[in-house]
Amino acid sequence: MKLNRPFKNFAVLMFLSCLPFSGCISKTIHSDPVIQPTQKITLADSEQESRDLPTAILSLNGKNLSGWKKTDFGGRGEISVANSEIKIEMGAELSGVNWTNAAILPKTNYEIELEAMKLEGSDFFCGLTIPFSNSFCTFVVGGWGGGIVGISSINGADASENDTTRNLYFEKNRWFHIRVRVTPEKITAWIDQDKVVDLEIGGRRISMRGGDIERSVPLGIATWQTSAVIRNIRLKGI
Repeated sequence: MKLNRPFKNFAVLMFLSCLPFSGCISKTIHSDPVIQPTQKITLADSEQESRDLPTAILSLNGKNLSGWKKTDFGGRGEISVANSEIKIEMGAELSGVNWTNAAILPKTNYEIELEAMKLEGSDFFCGLTIPFSNSFCTFVVGGWGGGIVGISSINGADASENDTTRNLYFEKNRWFHIRVRVTPEKITAWIDQDKVVDLEIGGRRISMRGGDIERSVPLGIATWQTSAVIRNIRLKGI
């Protein structure tokens, strides 16, 4: 399946030239600092700022997590960078990384994409935490035993029990293109070319699931008892 990678003007591109509740869709479809969950997060102040993000390329040096931090999860797996990829080793529970420059992140009117590959484990290999308005949420890919896809949380219900819940199959050692679009009215997500989330916000409350995953804000990628590789992370205003 071909990957769909749209790009427009006014884009912020986060190229991982070195760099994870629970991987093939059923229709063959070292001592880095850590981020503290209590720190104040300041995002872009307006929708206009999100649309007018300046073009920037954040190049990494191929040897470390420059631009990212290991997330402070207890019992986390090792994080390494090679071949323009972040490798997240299986931990006792959550393992992952955070983007460090919160000031450039928009609250809405943006699109984020990446490629993720599940290596080992039986739970989510990509928990993508992103901003939404004055809150945050997580797009879970392959959770709860390896198949659940959805947004955590909606009106307090996590990805396994709300309107976005889907049960798919993800094979190991295969790249998946993951894309999420956020506007004030809607959250939409694709895996490869398949739309898997199409959520009208309406009066729904969007928030993080409680617990250690909250350490992933403002932008983070995590896994749960699973090893994975992440590459080609890009963020753009729309």
